[in-house]
Amino acid sequence: MSDLAEIMRKNLKSIAADQAIINAARRMRDERVGALLVEDKDDYVGILTETDIVRKAAAEGKNLATLFVKDVMTQPLMSIESTKTVREANDMMSENGVRHLAVCEAGKVKGLVSVRDILLYFKTVSDPGLSEPKIVQD
Repeated sequence: MSDLAEIMRKNLKSIAADQAIINAARRMRDERVGALLVEDKDDYVGILTETDIVRKAAAEGKNLATLFVKDVMTQPLMSIESTKTVREANDMMSENGVRHLAVCEAGKVKGLVSVRDILLYFKTVSDPGLSEPKIVQD
């Protein structure tokens, strides 16, 4: 089974903790991602997901223009070492009810893996003739 270093996304998308939620939501839309790592003083301190925005801000009727990322983000950032297997990441996500994990090498965040990445991996493994996953996001 592959380790996470093989499937993790290395092009990390992040946002400052002091940014307005509306800016984060627009950035997620424009970048076509479901989560942004949250930075504070050159360190990742949490993650902001679409679910965070919906459950902790929009559903509560809060003003997305005046609410900050640090007020809504999930922290601490849940992480896993890059040498762990895809199955271990899947189990960790399931046990903790999360959809994203930071992937670390020697304690530093080097990538991000999502439930979607894991689904694509298992789809490819279950259909070895499939060179490129056919799941696409519109």
